[in-house]
Amino acid sequence: MKTRTIYLNHNGILSIDEKTANIFSILLGSLFIAILAQISIPLPHSPVPITGQTIGVVLVGGLLGAQRGVLAVLCYLFEGAIGIPVFAQFKGGIHILIGPTGGYLWGFVLAVFLIGFLAEKGFTKNYLSSFISCLVSTTIILITGVLYLIAFDLGIEKALTIGFYPFLIGDIVKSCVCTGLLIISRKI
Repeated sequence: MKTRTIYLNHNGILSIDEKTANIFSILLGSLFIAILAQISIPLPHSPVPITGQTIGVVLVGGLLGAQRGVLAVLCYLFEGAIGIPVFAQFKGGIHILIGPTGGYLWGFVLAVFLIGFLAEKGFTKNYLSSFISCLVSTTIILITGVLYLIAFDLGIEKALTIGFYPFLIGDIVKSCVCTGLLIISRKI
């Protein structure tokens, strides 16, 4: 028996199978991150801008779970790597993934997995545990970004000064936003 991808169900409503729904949600997740990446504020003393990508990554993981969240982020990174301008400030290309901001982008994979895993275990159902989950996930992005900057031979103090400290308050704010959105989405 052939399975149907898109079909009309017994009520005459257009429906899609689970596999197609998963693929669609992964692609939508990568698109959502790409859109939020364009909310970008360059910092004069840092090669790393403040972006909405972090919010996108945390929400995608929190809503799609660990596996689909990771696939959405990998899809996003692949789109950018092949030159589609999905990264901050409409940039694209493999050079972005290996440049100074590359560590933050690769950190998305760890962060989306963690928040997705925590969401699957129920840690995003109440405000406090959701906020802590979001904050830990965004901090992982900062830590991988700083470690990558250190690899660029900047030294730990300079890497922290340009790649960690300026983003702490923003990550707290982003975590509050993500917490609120995750709690609201659970109620809907």
